[in-house]
Amino acid sequence: MRWAANTALKRGIPLRLAAAYTMPQFLYAEGMVPPQELFDELQNETMEKIEEARTIAHEVAPDIKIGYTIAEGSPIDMLLEMSDNVTMLVMGSRGLGGLSGMVMGSVSGAVVSHAHCPVVVVREDNHVTDENKYGPVVVGVDGSDISQRATEFAFAEAKARGAKVVAVHTWMDMQVQASLAGLAAAQQEWTVIEKEQTDLLHERLAPLLEQYPDVEVEMVITRDRPIRALVDNSQGAQLLVVGSHGRGGFRGMLLGSTSRALLQSAPCPMVVVRPKSDK
Repeated sequence: MRWAANTALKRGIPLRLAAAYTMPQFLYAEGMVPPQELFDELQNETMEKIEEARTIAHEVAPDIKIGYTIAEGSPIDMLLEMSDNVTMLVMGSRGLGGLSGMVMGSVSGAVVSHAHCPVVVVREDNHVTDENKYGPVVVGVDGSDISQRATEFAFAEAKARGAKVVAVHTWMDMQVQASLAGLAAAQQEWTVIEKEQTDLLHERLAPLLEQYPDVEVEMVITRDRPIRALVDNSQGAQLLVVGSHGRGGFRGMLLGSTSRALLQSAPCPMVVVRPKSDK
């Protein structure tokens, strides 16, 4: 709530609170209709949660406009439907395996995998400190279309926050082998490859550097695995942005392995940007 309210304030957009409730199935046999009083009670409890959240949001940003949506049914369906028409969805996660590996039945996992807009996950252990609240916005850049969308999101967020962008590009060339005999030649080849990768990163960022001339940018080109490079560069960051290709044909596995691992290990709140065509 605090993260979302702060972001709405910085972006100058309204905040919408969303909550869902369902009738406990174990209380009534199939075909029985629960009394209206029970629905009213569930709705009132949900409204109380909305009011509590509104209070927290206004503590952070007293002047932002706040609306709300409450619905009976699956929170996943509600949020995915909302994802067609919002700037981003913001969700909390306890970080106890709810987003890891195969546990994609969770609300967070399902929404991150299928939403049509960027989804922010703020884990329980993503504490705001004096060191990171003014930290950079870190983005993973790999040259793909979805990576470009993630980079555009990162620049827009950095501008709103007055933050620096750290663009991280990793490369692993398995053909460059540093044997004892060929160490000097391999080192020379690595230097050539690093120059090529640096030129590529500059080329990809050029349109955004022109669009956001006031945003400071640091480019990190490293020969490392993407997960480790992004986690290392996110220490002290206020936000990590990644694109998820979601190439898998099986719906439950649409979140890429890199994104899934980062949702568990990123030291700061993280945004997953998905392809527009995934409807």
